[in-house]
Amino acid sequence: MKKTSQKLNYVYLLRCKDGTLYGGWTNDLQSRIKAHNDGKGAKYTRGRRPVTLVYSESFDTKEEAMKMEWKIKHMARAKKIKLIEEKGKGITINDRK
Repeated sequence: MKKTSQKLNYVYLLRCKDGTLYGGWTNDLQSRIKAHNDGKGAKYTRGRRPVTLVYSESFDTKEEAMKMEWKIKHMARAKKIKLIEEKGKGITINDRK
């Protein structure tokens, strides 16, 4: 029986140079962040580089990650900041806009 390695799917939040937050999902987190910082990511982040990863969460399926991305994108900024501070990469965001 051949083993198949299952790739994880991630939802993430980036803090842009201008202090705004950008969220997305991917199955290759490191490459996606590099793409954003190389100007090959989302149009939104191209003029707001560099970006810094402030939150990520892994999921077994693409659908789960996309569902969480949708929830995050519809959160108010204050709620996103709370999520980052509670479950993020140990980063505190002081610029509550």
